[in-house]
Amino acid sequence: MPRRGLRTSLALAVSPLLLVAACGDSDEGAPTSPEDALAEAKANLDDTSGLTLELSTDSLPDGVDGILRASGVGTHAPAFDGDLEVSVSSLSLEVPVVAVDGLVYAKLPFTTQFKEIEPDDYGAPDPAALMDSTSGISSWLTAAEGVEEGEQKRDGDKVVTTYTGTLPGSAVVDVIPSASTKADFAATFSVDDDGFLTAAEVSGPFYGDTGVVDYTIALSDYGSDKDITRP
Repeated sequence: MPRRGLRTSLALAVSPLLLVAACGDSDEGAPTSPEDALAEAKANLDDTSGLTLELSTDSLPDGVDGILRASGVGTHAPAFDGDLEVSVSSLSLEVPVVAVDGLVYAKLPFTTQFKEIEPDDYGAPDPAALMDSTSGISSWLTAAEGVEEGEQKRDGDKVVTTYTGTLPGSAVVDVIPSASTKADFAATFSVDDDGFLTAAEVSGPFYGDTGVVDYTIALSDYGSDKDITRP
């Protein structure tokens, strides 16, 4: 075959391959949908052995008994070991708490031993429920509706992307039992470049019709491995 004809034949053979390669390259770096980003964050949260978390609010409506802060280590037993601060009869009460096997134990003021308590008596949830893969914090990531990608911002040494959406009360009540099931809750999730949820901000009627409460949940130290047992 003449040299010119050989070059033409090779060009015709290679061109489709280059086109396929170019099409393949165009998929790289394709934007992830907000729903996919939150689904990945849920998977990462569900897969971790444990982490440090803190749920907090600056204030509660007047006369409301409820949770001001919960901070500690949570695992997917589910279990929790940390501290719980609640407002009871307009007084702030902070106690060490261990939650495991569906039971919650607290070392109440002026006592030296842990005692089993009913979190509902203090307007608080079972803190271990925050880590439940089916009905805990991670479930909010796929229950959110109308999700939109927001801004990127720096969070310490990481850059996170925010996602906003609406959580139905039926999803929120599984974590905070006093939440209104008929209301919608505004939610903002912060996800880092590795696909890990670093914070969630949820706002709505957590205590019936007493008013809107803003809760922030911060998550860090993914991969913590702590054996939490009954005290």
